[in-house]
Amino acid sequence: MLPQPTTLNPPPGANPWRLVRRLWRSRKALSGITQWLIDWGMPVVAVLALAWTLAARAETPLDVYQTVTLMESPERKWLWLLSLVGWLLVPAIIGGVAGEVIANRIKNVKSLPTGKMYQRRTLGQRIRFPYLIDDLTRYVHADPTTAVGAGRQEFVDVFVRVAHNNNWRLALNHWEIAVRDAMCTEEYAQLDRHECLRAAQSFTRIHLRAPAVMYGRCRVCNAR
Repeated sequence: MLPQPTTLNPPPGANPWRLVRRLWRSRKALSGITQWLIDWGMPVVAVLALAWTLAARAETPLDVYQTVTLMESPERKWLWLLSLVGWLLVPAIIGGVAGEVIANRIKNVKSLPTGKMYQRRTLGQRIRFPYLIDDLTRYVHADPTTAVGAGRQEFVDVFVRVAHNNNWRLALNHWEIAVRDAMCTEEYAQLDRHECLRAAQSFTRIHLRAPAVMYGRCRVCNAR
């Protein structure tokens, strides 16, 4: 077993890949239908756009449109592919999304959490983009004179220095994984995107701190 470091190493510098990774994992704070549109809807649209572009190079845009909308029968291979997409994939996706939205609205009629009673959400709160999972490197520079800042400094010290032997790369990855998985649990299903992320991070700090302090271990390391 490696000896435990006595001081916390300085955090690594900014990394574009780490920012993209945090952005991707933070999507779990969104509702189920929004996550599905990001995970599957965007790739399907990309494939459809590629097939449309390839077909449009061989045919006229009008022929492609009429084939996808089933107004005309296909005559060539790319038009046959788009015809199948327009006949099977597009209606299935639209119908599935519409059904999910309607089902969720019906389900949520009687599922208001007690903590959200009497609250009113403005339009700005509804359309505001979600926050990202906290960057642990910023916890090092938190204000130690406040309770929140002191708690964050203490957490990053035990989680990075003690549980991960100053391995910042591994600690940052495991922190994001833990928050991402916490946001997928039923406890936070009825919260909006901002409350979900805030509550999941608060829970994760408590959940990861205890084994780090008592045993010098990380729960994510043990699970993997």
